[in-house]
Amino acid sequence: MLSIKEKVAYGLGDTASNLVFQTVMLFLSYFYTDIFGLSPALVGILFLSVRVFDAVTDPMMGALTDRTQSRHGKFRPYILWLAVPFAVCTVLAFTTPDLPPTGKAIYAFATYGLLMLAYTAINIPYSALGGVLTADPTERVSVQSYRFVFGMLGGLIVTAGTLPLVNWLGGGDQAKGYQLTIVLMSALGVVLFLLCFAGTKERVFPPASQQSSIKEDLGHLWHNDQWRVLCAAAFFLLVGMVLKTTLAIYYVKYYLGREDLITAFVTLGMIGNIVGCALAQGVAKRVCKVKAYIGLQLISASLCILAFFIAPQQLELAFVLYALWCVFMQMATPLLWAKMADVVDYGHDKTGIRITGMLYSSIVFFIKLGLALGGAMGGWLLAYYGYEAGQAQSATSLDGIRLSFTLFPAMFFILVAIIMGRYRLNNQRLAEIQQRLSLKSLNTPANCDSLSAANILQKG
Repeated sequence: MLSIKEKVAYGLGDTASNLVFQTVMLFLSYFYTDIFGLSPALVGILFLSVRVFDAVTDPMMGALTDRTQSRHGKFRPYILWLAVPFAVCTVLAFTTPDLPPTGKAIYAFATYGLLMLAYTAINIPYSALGGVLTADPTERVSVQSYRFVFGMLGGLIVTAGTLPLVNWLGGGDQAKGYQLTIVLMSALGVVLFLLCFAGTKERVFPPASQQSSIKEDLGHLWHNDQWRVLCAAAFFLLVGMVLKTTLAIYYVKYYLGREDLITAFVTLGMIGNIVGCALAQGVAKRVCKVKAYIGLQLISASLCILAFFIAPQQLELAFVLYALWCVFMQMATPLLWAKMADVVDYGHDKTGIRITGMLYSSIVFFIKLGLALGGAMGGWLLAYYGYEAGQAQSATSLDGIRLSFTLFPAMFFILVAIIMGRYRLNNQRLAEIQQRLSLKSLNTPANCDSLSAANILQKG
């Protein structure tokens, strides 16, 4: 059983990641349209186009980590090496240079691309690290619960602190305010990543004799049917989540007509996220993880549908439904990430090859693809419904914001529930897989030699 200290240390890495991830989800679209000066349609293209490179960089990063040999392990070294470059790229993405419109567009594409590349390089090893801290499926849920509770604490810092810091540090200059705010958050992220590196230890390793090419690893992935299920579920989940969170600011500012409540709205949602993540382990102990995950998606979809019928003057109900959605949606998140480690075991049992980095990187690719499409859809829907940045919105635009914030995300969550109906790794099957893997480990040549030597000495 892992110590609480190590679980906390691992969680601090996600606090650091979420200082960027939640800022991108909640504020980057608004920053680009209302501060930086890009059109919503261009922002949509920006978010989606950068994902093309992930199709190459993500599996390369996964393959690289699987083949890394260092005294610190396969995954931890990258947290140490990349903490500072990741912080620098984040600051550059939230910097507004004095350039003509074309120059600004080029700068945005370049810096956002660098930020996502840096995010890939540090987040894939960090995510895979959670799968090698322990082989116990129950402990894996616990590790991921700690991870996302602390991750959402990072999100809470973002939601509660970003706009007040922007106003305070910028002194009326929002472009400057965003830049200095991100400098502070990035510096904090570096410290937290270093604490994560220092406080964790890798314990689950592939067979010492394992050798395979990247092409072979990709083939093993494709033959892992449960991996395909998780990829599809993760993609559509992130589309719905990011579409909703991206439009939260627009929903409060324009549909509810209360710009002064934006910070309160997203902060309450982040508190709901923390509560949901904290409850995940208890749910996993009492209910089958697969059934629980499907049920949580359907509840999340139902809450989104109910929100569609809220009138602008029903502020309290709007806040309550959004907070409840965050609770139930994030209750499912640690379950999803624990399933990734289970799918690594399933693939190892099925093929004899353990490719932790490659599997995590491929699922993270689909997560980021969903992140990009969700953000792009937000920009495209705003453009389609006639959104004008900083202006009073038309009735069509307001209806579009409401529809895009409620019913469209609900459709994606229902789709995720349907996809997860094909996921077969329940608790009983996982126990059988763990037993077979343990037997295989005992029957490796090295172990057999050790056992034979022990028998000879005993007989002697």
